[in-house]
Amino acid sequence: MRKVVDALPEAHRATAAGAAGAVQRLLIAETDLLTRRTVAEEAPDDVVSEVRRAVSAGHRLRIRYAAADQPPKWRTVDPIGLVTAGVQTYLLATRSGADRTYRLSRVRAAEALDEPARRPDRVDLNQAWQERGTRFRAGGDQVTVLARVDPARREDLVGTALAVRAEESDPDGWLRLEVTFQDRRHAEWALWQVAPNAEALAPRWLRTALRDRATAVTTSHTP
Repeated sequence: MRKVVDALPEAHRATAAGAAGAVQRLLIAETDLLTRRTVAEEAPDDVVSEVRRAVSAGHRLRIRYAAADQPPKWRTVDPIGLVTAGVQTYLLATRSGADRTYRLSRVRAAEALDEPARRPDRVDLNQAWQERGTRFRAGGDQVTVLARVDPARREDLVGTALAVRAEESDPDGWLRLEVTFQDRRHAEWALWQVAPNAEALAPRWLRTALRDRATAVTTSHTP
């Protein structure tokens, strides 16, 4: 795009340069962090439009974001670019100077602000995506769970997860999933939501936690 801009007559360079700058803020990536989701999670059209407008114009952005296992909260971010990977789209941004990656389907509302975004004029979006993916895979508190789940409840489980690393069918028709969650609390909560239509196979601490929770519920409801 920069070569094309340089070859244009002077009168057309400003407009073309703006288009080239907008293009570098969009990326179609080969890998979706750790996930191999098969079902797209779509954001409302007005949210997508407003996020794209802020990214292209270089404006700060207010989003109402629902992180996993948390109620939606408003936050103001500086958008870097949009990455579509598989069936998911992510907003790469900074917040208070720190890198942040937001799944677009979890943005409940968005508002482009008049204030200019605090971001570099140029960005290597592919490199930024690769670096964030590396950090994601090395995340400190994340836990990976091996679980069996009734196919009818698959989306209820993976919809709360950060990532699905592997998936296969068992002979009885249930699915065996290797799923990544934000932390121990998140993993226990997610499996409990789909009980008894799911079974945690590993790690052992999760099986113990779910057993203890079930025992406590049974005891408290004994006639």
